[in-house]
Amino acid sequence: MAATWLKDAVFYEIYPQSFNDTNADGIGDFQGIIEKLDYIKGLGCNALWINPCYDSPFKDAGYDVRDYKKVAPRYGTNEDLYRLFDEAHKKGIHVLLDLVPGHTSEEHAWFKASAKAEPNAFSNRYIWTNHWFMGCKDMPYIGGESERAATYILNFFKCQPALNYGFYRIDQPWQLPTDHPDCIATREAMKDVMRFWLSHGCDGFRVDMAASLVKYDDERKTGTSAVWRNIREMLDEEFPDAAMVAEWSEPKLALRCGYDMDFYLNNHGNGYSTLMRDYDEDTDNSYFRKDAPHRDIRRFLNVYEDWYGDTKDLGYISLLTCNHDTVRPRFNLGYDELKLAYAFLFTMPGVPFLYYGDEIGMRYQQIPTKEGGYFRTGSRTPMQWNGGRNLGFSDGDEKDLYLPVDPSADAPTVENQETDPDSLLHTVRKLLALRHQETDLQADAAFEALCTEQDKPFVYRRGALLLAVNPSGEALTAPVQAAGRKAIFTIGTASAANGQLTVGPQSFVVLK
Repeated sequence: MAATWLKDAVFYEIYPQSFNDTNADGIGDFQGIIEKLDYIKGLGCNALWINPCYDSPFKDAGYDVRDYKKVAPRYGTNEDLYRLFDEAHKKGIHVLLDLVPGHTSEEHAWFKASAKAEPNAFSNRYIWTNHWFMGCKDMPYIGGESERAATYILNFFKCQPALNYGFYRIDQPWQLPTDHPDCIATREAMKDVMRFWLSHGCDGFRVDMAASLVKYDDERKTGTSAVWRNIREMLDEEFPDAAMVAEWSEPKLALRCGYDMDFYLNNHGNGYSTLMRDYDEDTDNSYFRKDAPHRDIRRFLNVYEDWYGDTKDLGYISLLTCNHDTVRPRFNLGYDELKLAYAFLFTMPGVPFLYYGDEIGMRYQQIPTKEGGYFRTGSRTPMQWNGGRNLGFSDGDEKDLYLPVDPSADAPTVENQETDPDSLLHTVRKLLALRHQETDLQADAAFEALCTEQDKPFVYRRGALLLAVNPSGEALTAPVQAAGRKAIFTIGTASAANGQLTVGPQSFVVLK
């Protein structure tokens, strides 16, 4: 079962390059995060996920790791990160780092050794064919760039050679089984990385591409799951409070192989995407869009309820406002729509994640790619703190900024929303305060959908609480008995009478 501290956890994801720059070089740093810990705690977030901050050539924004045990100098030193752990813990905030176990940078010392013609201890640390012109079925590969007479397999970009955890099904002589000593050595090397950071104060990991380790894996990911179960055994023995969240989006698998949490990720057309990102060039059917032409919460619930029913005793499904790979929800939703979307996300079971800047409705920016971001770059722009220089992100020159800040005259900032009691920022704070106050809104409390019909509010139960949301522009009524209950949180209006619950236009209510 999941780490106990997760029961009341709300995570804040920080893209460190873009959060807060304290040395005026245009790039965020660890000291910048330390300076804003009180702000984060004041939001109601008591846990952090920090995107990769290890030494890297930054061809994929840090997901191309050159040294797992050394932080990138752009952020500070290892000692600065240790101090961040300490300062966060003093404020009751846990910290997850991003673990990238599937591949490294082509500049990693392991890969440089693996690419040598002479066999050595690292020759099988990565996946190599046995000929300099041989590829591999359904896998990208690179040839002609090493003295070794072979090609190597990639996980993603050209700069990211795949680490070798073995093959579940073997059809080539150069493929190794998962129990080969060299494949086990890869797993043990990743355990060593995890031990290093956990022993210095890290509280766990968000795991990049968690399902990708063993190749030619079967549909049930048996080989990869076995690797994670072995790693979980180590954590349970040595770091029992450590938590892991998977970038997998298959909780039936992830939560059975040692993960505490699994994200419900945004994939085009899936249930999560229908909530806030169900748009194309012609129409927007997102559930929380006020004028959505076809609104149906069942498109989300059909998968979610199946996952939840199967895994609620194993761990948590994590819903997120956004992440570094996803278009920000402000792209198509206004402040009022975002308030309702967040009210839903923050009152569902599991452990929610808030992406930095979403609490003020930062816009998605149409800007050129940076460090392999491509379309994702527009969701990675600097945090907007105030109306000052570079919107408070940095005192450096504008030309030196990691990415440009929102140039709009009405760019949302923490400063201008602090003064507006009806702002999105204050709504987020109130929602998260309510979640911490009411145990029936926390991770473990039971969930039941009560009214899911189209043209009615979505009504659901958390523990003994009754909740309803109506994203549309007109009042909607559901046949739900709510008489005698008291509204403890409301956006808009709601009323109960004669076995009917009426929820006003663009409204949300929690009844106790």
